[in-house]
Amino acid sequence: MEQFLDPALLARIQFALVVIFHFMYVPLSIGMGLILAINETRYYKSRDPKDAAATKFWAKIFTTTFAVGVASGITMEFSFGTNWADYSRFVGDIFGAPLAAEALLAFFLESVFLGIVLFGRGKVGPKFYLASAWLVWLGSCLSALWIIIANSWMQTPGGAELSADGSKAVLTDFFAAAFNATTLPRYSHTVLALLVMGAFVAIAVSAWYMHKGKHAEFARKTLRTGVAVSLVATCCLLVSAHSSAAVVTEEQPTKIAMMEGHYETGTLPLYAVGLVDEEGQSVIAPIELPGFTSFLASGDFSKEYPGLNDLAAENPDIVVEDLPVNLVFQSYHLMVALFGLICVVILIAAIAAFKKNGKLGQKKWAQWIMIVCPIFPILAIQAGWITAEVGRQPYVVYPATSSPEGVQLLTNNGVSASVSSVELLITIVLFIAVYAIILVAWARLISGFIKKGPVEDLEGGIVDQDGAAAIAGAVTTGAASDSKKEAN
Repeated sequence: MEQFLDPALLARIQFALVVIFHFMYVPLSIGMGLILAINETRYYKSRDPKDAAATKFWAKIFTTTFAVGVASGITMEFSFGTNWADYSRFVGDIFGAPLAAEALLAFFLESVFLGIVLFGRGKVGPKFYLASAWLVWLGSCLSALWIIIANSWMQTPGGAELSADGSKAVLTDFFAAAFNATTLPRYSHTVLALLVMGAFVAIAVSAWYMHKGKHAEFARKTLRTGVAVSLVATCCLLVSAHSSAAVVTEEQPTKIAMMEGHYETGTLPLYAVGLVDEEGQSVIAPIELPGFTSFLASGDFSKEYPGLNDLAAENPDIVVEDLPVNLVFQSYHLMVALFGLICVVILIAAIAAFKKNGKLGQKKWAQWIMIVCPIFPILAIQAGWITAEVGRQPYVVYPATSSPEGVQLLTNNGVSASVSSVELLITIVLFIAVYAIILVAWARLISGFIKKGPVEDLEGGIVDQDGAAAIAGAVTTGAASDSKKEAN
């Protein structure tokens, strides 16, 4: 019980709760931003009022989600200055540029053109309006890039050196820091996963209307759009997943070892499911394919990788008994299993969308699978982030293979010494209560939009008078930084 009063652990739990909540809305906003842009492109070509109604429908859902994402991201900013003050001092010289760029070059780009999408229909030219819809999505992707740059630097530091007094990392090469060893693989993998999330929301909405027997044409078009986006993104995910795994294997040996429960040096086996016996330092699994993970990472079944025991013998910071090996193992394999479920959903949705007789789409069980399908990518995304962040413990700035000598920071050394465990417990309870209220409010708004559907009674802007004040107010309240960074 005493370990749960450890300020470092409580600070990590608090930040994890904030990030998990925030990172439910980031995938939704970036993923649905593409769905919105595609619908606006369809309307630009057809000039069909029904396509205009579809665009307005997605704009309301996107904007509400975007507003909550912005507001929940601001909370993380305060955490860096309070609970993680020592960490902020260590990385301040590195993080200043990318986070400023995220706010100035990405967030404001996204926000300005979102205003045009919301209120500019009929006030600007059709081409400019269409470009604005795409720039909203591109702005969100650019925002994600700067945050991934910051987070990837924590995973594989580059372009920096340790200060003379050893208190902080000093930037020496901006481009080497920004495009460190994991930035591009992690960015592509993350954004593709977010696009799958948005596509699955489109599939779920269309399946709901199919289930209710409403808005048949909208449901058919939306289902086909969701299937097309998810199919392309999922195929690309296979490539990005291999690239990410290969980089992790080379740059973060303790992480890949925890992902596979690898205690002794040797080839990396492949498990479908299993349980890590941390005391016995072994994996209990019904099926084990020897060397298959080595092959997936390097193309060589006989490639050996160091185990946790040998890594700990070389690094006094690593205590094998304290590493959360089973948690990382389970989160990683949960992500892989959910990817399999995602492929199954895409197959069902594709048959329902493009099969001529359309009988599968009329079956209740298929409709319900598609209705609940957004659960799979959101859980896979969260599991992936748990793997990435917990897998680099005990470091908050990981000493990667290619990183400059000495540029590293233990998690326990990044926590602010002035924040007590009692204060952290109080804030955790308050965060849970406030976020629960926000979640319910968001869900009620979204369900109201879906219940109303893509109606053709709106003129001029995207939102009607009842919804304009609420949405615009939420965006204004949150307009500071759509931060998506990780430091847990």
